[in-house]
Amino acid sequence: MSTPHKSSRELLPWLWRGYLRPHMGLLAIAVVFMLIEGSMVGGLAYMMQPMFDHVFVAGNADALFWVSMAFLIIFSVRGVASVCQKVLLAKISQTSAAHLRKDMLARLIQQDPAFHKDHPPGALIQRVQSDVTSINAVWRALITGAGRDITQLLATLYVALMVDWRWTLLMLVGLPLLLIPISSVQRYVRRKASQARDLGASLSTRLDEIFHGIIPIKLNSLEPYQQRRFGKHMDDFVRAEVRANFGTSSITGMIDIMAGLGVMGVVLYGGSEIIAGEKTVGQFMSFFTAIGLTFDPMRRLAAVSGTWQAAAAALERIKDLMDMPIRLLSPATPKSVPEGLPEIRLDNIRLSYGETEILHDLSLVAEAGKTTALVGASGAGKSTIFNLLTRLVDPQNGSARIAGTAVTDMDLTALRGLFSVVTQDALLFDETLRENILLGRTDVNDAQLQKVLDAAHVSDFLPNLSEGLDTPVGPRGSALSGGQRQRVVIARALLRNTPILLLDEATSALDAQSEKVVQAALERLAGGRTTLVIAHRLSTIRAADKIIVMDQGQIVDQGNHEELLARGGLYADLYRLQFQDSSSDTPAPAPFPSPENAPASPPSLGWFGQLKKRFFRG
Repeated sequence: MSTPHKSSRELLPWLWRGYLRPHMGLLAIAVVFMLIEGSMVGGLAYMMQPMFDHVFVAGNADALFWVSMAFLIIFSVRGVASVCQKVLLAKISQTSAAHLRKDMLARLIQQDPAFHKDHPPGALIQRVQSDVTSINAVWRALITGAGRDITQLLATLYVALMVDWRWTLLMLVGLPLLLIPISSVQRYVRRKASQARDLGASLSTRLDEIFHGIIPIKLNSLEPYQQRRFGKHMDDFVRAEVRANFGTSSITGMIDIMAGLGVMGVVLYGGSEIIAGEKTVGQFMSFFTAIGLTFDPMRRLAAVSGTWQAAAAALERIKDLMDMPIRLLSPATPKSVPEGLPEIRLDNIRLSYGETEILHDLSLVAEAGKTTALVGASGAGKSTIFNLLTRLVDPQNGSARIAGTAVTDMDLTALRGLFSVVTQDALLFDETLRENILLGRTDVNDAQLQKVLDAAHVSDFLPNLSEGLDTPVGPRGSALSGGQRQRVVIARALLRNTPILLLDEATSALDAQSEKVVQAALERLAGGRTTLVIAHRLSTIRAADKIIVMDQGQIVDQGNHEELLARGGLYADLYRLQFQDSSSDTPAPAPFPSPENAPASPPSLGWFGQLKKRFFRG
C-alpha cells in the first residue's frame, strides 16, 4: 500500500519556517510592490470608460491629454513596481534555495554508509539540485500569486462590479462548477509528478553509473546496451512529465472554457442593453477590459495550484530525507581521545547487516606500535573491522576500544582524527594535487609539505606534471596513474601524522614497479604507528608482528608467519595456494617497522637485503 502524501498544511509551514521567514522584511517590501502592480491593472480597466465616453464618443479634446497622461502614469508605476518585486523575489528565492541546498548537504553528509548504500549518488544529486529548483520556482509563483495576482483580481472585479454587478455575476456563474474537477485534476498531477520525480532520480543514478563506468562500458562494447537502458528510462520520464503537464494545463483550460461561456452571456445580455441605450459603450469597454484582465490572474492562480502539486512531490521527498535520523552521532559528553601509541581491542563483537551476520563474537588485540595483519577470503569481515574502529558502523553487541576507551564514547571528529587510511581505491577529488594533499589545511608550511612529498615519493613524478603541485588531478584522480594516486594518498596520511594506520589492500592493484615504490612509502608511514593491514597478497604481510586469520566473521587462527605455516590450517592453505607455482627466489616485501626499529632514514638494505636478513640468517 502506497504511503499517503503529506498535505500542503504540513509542507508549506515547514518551508516557510525554515527558509522563507528569515527573509520576511524583503518579502514584505516585495509584496508591497506586487500590490502596487496589481492595483494599476484595475486603474487601467477603470480608465476605459472616460476614454470612450468623454473623449472618443463625446469628442472632448480637453480631456484627451489628461486621459493619456493617466495611462502613462499607470503603465510607468506598474513597470517600476514589476521590476522591483522581481529583483527582490530573485534575491529571496536564490538565497533560500542556497540555504536549503546547504542544509541538505550538511544533513546527507552526516548520514552513515548504510544510508548512502540505500540512496545512490544520482538520486541524492537529483534531490539537492532539481527538486530544490522546482520548489524554488513554485514558491515564487505562490508569493507572486498571493501578492500581485490576487490584488489584480480584486481590483478588476471591483471595477467590473462598479459598472454592473449583474454582468459580473453572469460572467462568473460557472466558476463554482469547476471546483470539483479541478480538485480531481490536482490529485492526478500530484500522482504523476511524484512518478516523474522518482524517474528523474533514476535517470540521474543511471547517468552517474554510466559516466563513472565509462571504461568498462567501452571495453565490453556496452554502448548500445546502456543507450537502450537510458532511452527506456528517458521515455518513461517524458511520459510522466507530459501527463503531469497535461493535468496542470487542464486547469487553465477549464478556466478558459468557463470564461468563454461567461463572455458569450455578457455579450448577449449586455449588448442588448447597449443597443437599447441603457448602457454606454464606455461602460461596456471598461467592464470588458476589467473582466479580461480578471481572467489573466485567475488563470495564473489556477496554474499555480497545479504546479504546486508537482512541487509538493519534490518537497515531500526533500522533507523525508531531512527528517531521517542520523544514527551515528557523537556522545553528549565525549571522553578525551588517548595520547601516544594506542592498543586496539575488539571484545565479543557481533555485527549484522539486515539478516546477514558479518562478525560473530569476534575478539582481537592489536598491540600498540606494532603491525597486525588481517587475512582471509573476501567477505570474512576484514573491512568491517576498519569500519567499526572508525565508527562508520556500530555493532549490535560488543565493544571496540582504543587505549581502553570505547570508540562510541569519543567525539566522532576526534576519533577519526586518530586514523590515517590508505586503501586500494586511492580516491582523489577533482582539485589540484596540492589541495588533495592538504585537504583544506592552512597550517602546513612549504618545508613540511616538501618532507611528506619526498617521503611518499610524490617528488619522483612531480617534475613531470605541467603545473607541479597546482596540476588538476581530474575526476577521481583520473589524470594520475594508480601508483601516483596511491603515493598522493600516502602523502596525505603522512601529513595527518596520526597514531593509527589502516591499510586496506593498498598495493593490490599496482604493477610490480609501482608496488615497490608505494611499499617503500608505506614502510615510512607505518614506522612508529599502530598499524592494521588488510591483504589478500600474503607476500605483503609476511613480516607483520601478528597475522590474524579470519573466516566467515570469526578468527580461526593468529600468530606470526612462521608459526601459522608450522601449524598448517587456513593460512598455510592460502599461502600454498598463492605460492605453489612461485620460484624459491621470489622476493617478498620488507617488514613493517615497529617503534623499536623504525628507520630514521630510508632503509639501505632494500627488499632483497631485508628479506635475506630476516629469513636467511647465517
